[in-house]
Amino acid sequence: MLHIGTSGFSYDDWVGPFYPKGLPKRAYLRFYAQKFSACELNFTYYRIPDARTLRAMSAKTPDRFLFTLKANREMTHEREDPEPAFEKFVAALDPLIQARKLGCILVQFPWSFKNTPQNRDYLKLCRERLEGLPAVVEFRNRGWIVDETFELLRELDLGFCCVDQPRFRSLIPPIAETTSKVAYLRFHGRNAAKWWKHDRAWERYDYTYSKEELQEWVPKIQELESEAEDTYIFANNHHQAQAVDTARQLRMLLANPEAEFKK
Repeated sequence: MLHIGTSGFSYDDWVGPFYPKGLPKRAYLRFYAQKFSACELNFTYYRIPDARTLRAMSAKTPDRFLFTLKANREMTHEREDPEPAFEKFVAALDPLIQARKLGCILVQFPWSFKNTPQNRDYLKLCRERLEGLPAVVEFRNRGWIVDETFELLRELDLGFCCVDQPRFRSLIPPIAETTSKVAYLRFHGRNAAKWWKHDRAWERYDYTYSKEELQEWVPKIQELESEAEDTYIFANNHHQAQAVDTARQLRMLLANPEAEFKK
């Protein structure tokens, strides 16, 4: 199964480019779910969700709609005392599990999380704390791109998050790799000028993909689909709803690689 959507859905600057003017915020998700079959929730990185919130979100979406959730920063970036965060995070997922709307958990680590014995052990801890739940790992540091990493992820039944982003030598290259039943791909945009230096966070993701750039991924996505039971693709170039266009164009290209972009 192929699931395409965007990273997040609740952005004020999507009013006009995507959401109709005057649409109340409480109706954003219901409107979004009419256009896409899955959504990656990023607010869970900043605050651990509660079951009540996720139950309400689930009720606004149709059957077979799926959510993926980014792991909380206490689980991935801070890591000083992650046990309580893991416990609360997993407990909150029950409404989505019961509704069969949990896609997977995205465990995204910072660039400073390097390929060391200690951090490889931390991946094992993540798998233990997320026992029985589908999860994928997004690395930022290129040092993880070695065969041993993929072997470890397969051993732990953790998916590998493929990424499209600026082509810096220190970042993860645009490879397609499947290490579990779940394949995952995120389009961050290629705004190299603003990736490391920006005044506001959204500037990093201010990027419009060309047809040619997206076409590069068509055979890679087909490869991911052939190896995984579920493949998730999310556009994270969210400024001014560019992610919506990216997701739509990808959906169109995968159906017809020679399709012309809509203007």
